[in-house]
Amino acid sequence: MNVARKRSATAAVIGLGESTFSRKSDKTARAHAVDACLGAVSDAGLKVAEIDGLLLNRSPIEPSSVLPLHLKRDIGLGDLSLLASIEAEGSSAIQMIQYAALAIGAGMVEKVLCVFADAPVGATGAGDAYSISMNLIGLDGWDERHGLIGATGGFALSVQRYFYLYGADSNALFEAAAADREWAALNPKAFLRKPLDKDEYFASRWIVEPLRLFDCAYPVNGAVAVIVSSADRATDGPNPPVYLHGFGQGHSGARNFAGDEPEIQTGAEIAGRNLFDGLGATPRAFDFCEFYNPFSITTILALEGYGFCKPGEGADFIADGATRPGGKLPANTGGGHLSSYYLQGMTPVHEAIVQIRGQGGERQAPSTNLGLVTGFGGRMEYHSAMAVSPHRDI
Repeated sequence: MNVARKRSATAAVIGLGESTFSRKSDKTARAHAVDACLGAVSDAGLKVAEIDGLLLNRSPIEPSSVLPLHLKRDIGLGDLSLLASIEAEGSSAIQMIQYAALAIGAGMVEKVLCVFADAPVGATGAGDAYSISMNLIGLDGWDERHGLIGATGGFALSVQRYFYLYGADSNALFEAAAADREWAALNPKAFLRKPLDKDEYFASRWIVEPLRLFDCAYPVNGAVAVIVSSADRATDGPNPPVYLHGFGQGHSGARNFAGDEPEIQTGAEIAGRNLFDGLGATPRAFDFCEFYNPFSITTILALEGYGFCKPGEGADFIADGATRPGGKLPANTGGGHLSSYYLQGMTPVHEAIVQIRGQGGERQAPSTNLGLVTGFGGRMEYHSAMAVSPHRDI
């Protein structure tokens, strides 16, 4: 690891729980959340009574009643010293873990449950759930009146701009999607495990041109929960701890002006700078990455935004095999949002924990001394990132 100064983690993830993941609408998000939380408590070797903090995150398209604060009663929690619902879109999962670590460091709390749950897939699929305006322009109603509906439309603009600036084409998107599918083929829990053939990719239907079906995330109903504790108590449980070595947030300001590139300039540059400066490290310090990638273009933009590639070079980096199994920078090792499952920011968090614990099986990365995990919301303007390791001292 290329870290300029020795660092000792003060907090760690000690428990990981998940509900069933499915495309059936047989359970509410709230019921999934309870299952995941109880699973995390068991995984950590704890009793429910030992939890004294709870942080919740629901999909931004859902009302607070979907995952209410009194979920604490459903889980059977006692008196709490920390309770909140975190809303920062897809960056929320990492923010929950960051706030839990900060609260533990401040002496407010000892063991914090952090849970995300969602159930967007109904009888007609998940398309309707996400067909809402992203309000990219900032003028209420403008997007809908001009036919720009849903995140797919917003990211289609990002793709078009990237293609124009750097001369890339749909082959770049195929390579990103195919790389994720290679990892998913090694993950027994991934939903799409069949190798992605180029002919199959290009024959798939447009969702919003130039984004095809296999460029888009695969939503499921389910929940993931983690438990954060102090690093001093992290080795008491039955599973290896995942040490939290740094966090960075980055939320880009008003960029809808001449000379700016809001389609491809993201909060990743800010979050990455804050994380790397705090670590005293560069992107070269990381052995693997788990990116928030609901669209194929976002892996390319993340590689560039976090400094693994120069602008315009991310597509070739993937096409050359760098992020695939056996590559120099394993990325989205469970299959990512495109091929494994989409549970927003908890998808990359879940996979990072599996990798750090050495529980990846066939998909286990060869080195996991330091991993990068990212989350984002909107069209990548809200960003969070964290550095994780199996070692307390790096």
